[in-house]
Amino acid sequence: MYGGWRPGDNLYSDTLVALNVKTGKRVWHFQMIHHDLWEYDNVGPPTLGDITVNGRRIKAVIQPNKNGFLYVLDRTNGTPVWPITERPVPPSTVPGERTSPTQPFPTKPPAFDRQGFTEDDLIDFTPELRAQAREVAKQFTLGALYTPPTIWTPEGNKGTLMSPGAWGAANWHTGAFDPETGMYYAVSHTLAAPVGVSSTAGLADMTMDYQWAFTRPAPGAPPEPGVVRGLGPQVNGLPIWKPPYGRITAFNLNTGEQAWMAANGDGPRNHPLLKDLHLPPLGIPNRAAPLLTKTLLFIGEGSDAIFGTPQVDWGWGTKFRAYDKATGAVLWEMDLPAGTTGGPMTYMSKGKQFIVVPIGGKEHPAELVALALADDKATADKAR
Repeated sequence: MYGGWRPGDNLYSDTLVALNVKTGKRVWHFQMIHHDLWEYDNVGPPTLGDITVNGRRIKAVIQPNKNGFLYVLDRTNGTPVWPITERPVPPSTVPGERTSPTQPFPTKPPAFDRQGFTEDDLIDFTPELRAQAREVAKQFTLGALYTPPTIWTPEGNKGTLMSPGAWGAANWHTGAFDPETGMYYAVSHTLAAPVGVSSTAGLADMTMDYQWAFTRPAPGAPPEPGVVRGLGPQVNGLPIWKPPYGRITAFNLNTGEQAWMAANGDGPRNHPLLKDLHLPPLGIPNRAAPLLTKTLLFIGEGSDAIFGTPQVDWGWGTKFRAYDKATGAVLWEMDLPAGTTGGPMTYMSKGKQFIVVPIGGKEHPAELVALALADDKATADKAR
């Protein structure tokens, strides 16, 4: 979060690199973030897929980033399929820090999650909640994507409210590609986080002028009011930003356009302050991994056992769902004994298709649950 000791763009950090597997030599590279101060690494797996753009068949590599962008490149040479332009971004106000004046912005596809944080992003379920959210937000520096970390002070600013936060919008769970249709499904969670730096003056054995403040800026200092690790600033147990808090976004990579977006999970819509508002699903902010089949997209809601899971008091979902991959409509769902901890898998045995999904939780042992359709109508009716 402080890069005063590492000037420049810091190649090859936050960079997709293609190597010749026979020689180990670099073939091409593409850097997504210059001089990263936000922990916006390419933690999501790159996916290889062939797409057709303006009548031209392209061997593509599709790379999600924590920042909510999907970078689509020609994997033979690293050239962007659609222009990725350098745009000016806010400079740092931290002494000794020299941020990159520009960052690469994909022109297509659009972002798959919220980027940056302004007052317009605050919750507005009720006037009272919005007023409370506004009071909490006053502690922080707000701004567009790539607004740098700011200096935390005991009596004043509590850092930059960064969205996506360091856990990302994308993470290891993001991404499923359909080679038949050219559709890509980005699974993400919306988690803003306060990120600041504090002076190391007076602290022993420090080699830098500033350190990452996060929610505990100095030894013995209390956390900021309304801030919970992972979930970030909240009021009455609710995030101060608008939902959905977990989502699935479908992109047609033959055109670079978004096809649909759906919230994944109920989220806090049954919270005591929201239950009478009859809200639609608000989404679960967790790392649920997808499985794509011929017509369906299967996905759970994540688990409190996953590292980096936000602490919430409205509970975690245990639903496992099948979405229509063409529209995002939920076609089927069931409750599992615990939340999902990884990607579902499918296989055939003796002519029958199974789906197996890993589950577990802080209060539930790790296990695999196998699912299959009933053998006949009578059994299916009984099961229902």
